[in-house]
Amino acid sequence: MAVRFIRRMRLAIGLALAVVLVSPALAQTPAPAVTAEATFVAENNAAMEKMMADMNVKPTGDVNRDFVAMMIPHHQGAIAMAQALLRYGHNEQLRRLAQEIIVTQQQEITTMLLAVGEPPNQSRPAPGSDPKATPDNNSMHMK
Repeated sequence: MAVRFIRRMRLAIGLALAVVLVSPALAQTPAPAVTAEATFVAENNAAMEKMMADMNVKPTGDVNRDFVAMMIPHHQGAIAMAQALLRYGHNEQLRRLAQEIIVTQQQEITTMLLAVGEPPNQSRPAPGSDPKATPDNNSMHMK
């Protein structure tokens, strides 16, 4: 009976010692680093949420203005997503496509604004000049 007690005590002490030695090592393990993929997905989700919220405009009775008011945030969402690809993507074909998307969507935003008599927003960054910049809200505040 004494032998069993001694074995149990040794086992208990060994387990306690293991916990004491391993716990600090586990506590010092750094949190997993945020991956580029996770950041890319988060930026795209934010762009989509902003786009959907900004596309929800109150109808004005002018179909043309309502169309432009909804399409500009849609295009800005595409620009934000393309900029995220430029930050995190490595496929050269897709990077070129993303650059083209930025240029064409900005051109179409300008065309839509001019078509309804609004001045194009001059505060937008030049295409490809700063892929970290996010496009600002459209200049048509029709909500």
